[in-house]
Amino acid sequence: MKVLFDQGVPAPLRRALDGHTVDTAYERGWSTLQNGELLAVAESAHFEVFVTTDGNLKYQQNLDARTIAVVVLSTTSWPRIQRSLAQVIVAVSNASQGGYFEVRIE
Repeated sequence: MKVLFDQGVPAPLRRALDGHTVDTAYERGWSTLQNGELLAVAESAHFEVFVTTDGNLKYQQNLDARTIAVVVLSTTSWPRIQRSLAQVIVAVSNASQGGYFEVRIE
């Protein structure tokens, strides 16, 4: 799958997502775009999954009309995410068009 990381998602996570093509909003030059615009640009670039740490995204955007799947991580802490890699990998790998999934990381 083609995966886009939002600002705040630790870049080292990309190494755990074998079999997926991962870019970051920063690498794409999209780091200044607001969420709605960023999602639209990502969809037009054929990204299938958007990984973010913005837990408010579902309240700020109408995700019903989106084709991109959204995976929300509950923290930006790489050490904490590392301890929950299996959950993150499952969420990204099982993401379906227009889906929304929150990964609660302790």
